[in-house]
Amino acid sequence: MSKILSFSNQKGGVGKTTTCVNMSAYLALFGKKVLLIDLDPQGNASSGLGVQKNALKHSTYSLLCDPDFSAADAIIDTVIPGLSIIPSNIDLAGAEIELVNMENNTRMLTSAIDKIKDDYDYITIDCPPSLGLLTINALAASSGVIIPIQCEFYALEGLTQLINTIKLVIKHLKPTLEIEGVVMTMYDSRALVSVQIAAEIKKYFGKKLFTHAIPRNIRVSEAPSHGVPVMLHDNNCAGTRAYRRLTKEFLNREEERLKQAQAEQPSAKSAADAE
Repeated sequence: MSKILSFSNQKGGVGKTTTCVNMSAYLALFGKKVLLIDLDPQGNASSGLGVQKNALKHSTYSLLCDPDFSAADAIIDTVIPGLSIIPSNIDLAGAEIELVNMENNTRMLTSAIDKIKDDYDYITIDCPPSLGLLTINALAASSGVIIPIQCEFYALEGLTQLINTIKLVIKHLKPTLEIEGVVMTMYDSRALVSVQIAAEIKKYFGKKLFTHAIPRNIRVSEAPSHGVPVMLHDNNCAGTRAYRRLTKEFLNREEERLKQAQAEQPSAKSAADAE
């Protein structure tokens, strides 16, 4: 059964797309079958995986705005074995306006990927830097949210709004949605502000905060211009090592969660038998 993860933060420039692309690539490298859905009209995740956005026949626009469209027709393989993408381009910018007048407009993505989701171990969604209907669709379709936060003062502004949006989605659309984890990006241990912001984030999110932060790294910044994840641009730079460790930490958390769920099942069965 597929796990669907949204990468979301309404503040731009926090490493959201970079984290989505590179974690998706490493999940595939570690043997998982992964589908990345680019839900940002800027299409940065698409170009970051080598997709020629202007030549697309189908994109996430069709996925959201055409109820009869088959998601399978929009899937493109990437240079990473095991990683596919449903790409985006500027056409998606008009989708939010069209969605306003559609029935069930918060669940269009859920319906669109329903027939393909079990073909993948993970579906990752790169959300736009906003809290409109595109992001609401992503959250409603997801089981978890990963929040990248830049280690700078302004990055904390607006975070309350994102958390409130997630709570509203949980209340009205997806009761099982949860914050999967928080990733600190552009971290510089030599800068006092990074250390201070990291302390604030940890105080707020506790164990939800991933222990492995992503440092400022020029190779990470360069990789999208080459249309590849950073692992294919420089396999041994600090950014590559950081995303490898982060993805392993995520998978270790998944294993622990599974073990805990399995351990609780006999207890639940015993309680049921006793009744």
